[in-house]
Amino acid sequence: MKITVVGSINLDFVATAPDLPEPGETVTGAVLARHPGGKGANQALAVEKLGAEAYLVGRVGDDPMAGEALALMEGFGVDLSAVEVDPAAPTGVALIAVDPAGENQIVVAAGANHLVTPEHLPQRIETALIVQLELPIETVEAAVGRATDFVCANLAPAAPVSEALLRRADLIVVNEGEAAFYGDALHRGGGRVVVTQGARGAEMYHRGVKTAWATPPAVTAVDAVGTGDAFVGAITVALLEGMEAQAALDFACAAGALAATRPGAQPSLPTREEVEALLKG
Repeated sequence: MKITVVGSINLDFVATAPDLPEPGETVTGAVLARHPGGKGANQALAVEKLGAEAYLVGRVGDDPMAGEALALMEGFGVDLSAVEVDPAAPTGVALIAVDPAGENQIVVAAGANHLVTPEHLPQRIETALIVQLELPIETVEAAVGRATDFVCANLAPAAPVSEALLRRADLIVVNEGEAAFYGDALHRGGGRVVVTQGARGAEMYHRGVKTAWATPPAVTAVDAVGTGDAFVGAITVALLEGMEAQAALDFACAAGALAATRPGAQPSLPTREEVEALLKG
């Protein structure tokens, strides 16, 4: 199974602090770590570790951060042949604050990600496709328009998109806040819609009717960064493999739960064996 991911590539700077700051507040005593991230990169690595072949389309800067941002994907065999190097813009960066309960605040400096244009895309995308909204919207719309197979649209972070994209997507994944932003427009197409609810699980809809719901296995959460991307990769792989709605949702919730048990976005992404073991256990 091959999956094309058109999306962002970042290097994450993660500060784990005793508390998350309020506006205007400074919190001290944090511990800093650097991890590869970006929704596109995270989801590409997620599907690769879950048994699919990932092909990532994106852009990094001509700087030392690019190597760090790509290292884990290279190590696991993600196809990076369509990742271009921008000579002027920096590699994208995410500044992430995490508290002891795993809650987080994120600020993203997009860098080279915002210079991925429709001209950088394949003329036809004949594999399954995953997109998110950390690239320019016109690029995301173009990718969906060129897709001839299954399309998963992770509409995060929330931003206006065309009716055509909403109707074309075979699977839309949003969290509760994003679901409120789009409202009933999410359900006007013929595809599935999944709304994630953090530790409370996720619900699947078809044409506005709930068809499945699942809660994740109990785990000790360390860091919520990357959990949504683990879920997106897992639900896409599961549905492409032909799992029924309930089984696919259970599989994705387990993947998201495992990602919460380890720090960082990409380092926390689980393997297929880990997900299946958690479901059995």
